[in-house]
Amino acid sequence: MNRRTRLIRLGIILGILLLAACFCALALGSVSLSPERIIAALRGEDRTAAVIIFELRLPRLIAAALAGAALAAAGLLLQSVTDNELCAPNIIGVNAGAGFVVMLMLCLSPMQWRLLPIGAFAGALAAAFLVLTVSSAAGEHKSSLVLAGVALSSLMNAGISFLSLKYPDVLSSYTAFSVGGFAGVSLDQLILPAVMIFAGLIIAFIIAPKAGMLCLGDEAASALGVRPKTVRVIAVTIAAGLCAAAVSFAGLLGFVGLIVPHIVRRLTGAGMRCNLPYAAVCGSVLVIFSDLFGRTVMAPGELPAGIIMALIGAPFFLYLLIRKKRG
Repeated sequence: MNRRTRLIRLGIILGILLLAACFCALALGSVSLSPERIIAALRGEDRTAAVIIFELRLPRLIAAALAGAALAAAGLLLQSVTDNELCAPNIIGVNAGAGFVVMLMLCLSPMQWRLLPIGAFAGALAAAFLVLTVSSAAGEHKSSLVLAGVALSSLMNAGISFLSLKYPDVLSSYTAFSVGGFAGVSLDQLILPAVMIFAGLIIAFIIAPKAGMLCLGDEAASALGVRPKTVRVIAVTIAAGLCAAAVSFAGLLGFVGLIVPHIVRRLTGAGMRCNLPYAAVCGSVLVIFSDLFGRTVMAPGELPAGIIMALIGAPFFLYLLIRKKRG
């Protein structure tokens, strides 16, 4: 089987999985809906089912799909431009930076929730460039990047903890925010983040070939006509924007950007531009199913999607560390 055929089949499989995930997310929950009731709700013939779908499940479905696509694409970008397979938004401090600014805004100006994506973007971008600056100054770029990210994450998390003590009224919001999940999300909250995510994915697709060349090393990329510093800055900016948009409504959802790029690269064996759309779809499928599992396994209660992702991602991260050491 040649690569083109394999990629087409993989695309079909991922498309089927995405459709299945969407259907299950709408049909399953504390109250299960049959296909007939879903169709009736779409036609406006079943008011109860329509309320369940349009007010509760559809916003969660869209939010999970957007967050999964954004975080997976961001992780793929960061791993490519840093040539570090352990690089991911939550590991190098990008999520924590965005989370700190969001928490600060919730404490100081809780009514300005529409500005949360902008604040999260600023925090994510500042964290990303701070980590890159520190790791570059340290010299050993690949190893120091993760260490700098861990240090920055600890600092930002300490700041979030301080704010939660200073403003105890937002403690419940902080707890849900820090875990990551989609309970209570509304369609109004998703408009601006969705625009940011779609714009980021389009720009990422445009620069993907040049970003992929950075894995060859800066000297080799320069010889091929690529400006490594410029491409790296653009890629990190896009990754920060994608993470910021996702964090603004999904909270500090972790490990998506770590797991999905590894899965996609192993399945496709292709370049950056080809991997990006596959990563976005795969990320959406993973997060939709994580959210679905979390709200059905303990129905009528639920586990936040962030807990499910942590149960998957933490062992995966340890596996990567062990494999890297043996390699």
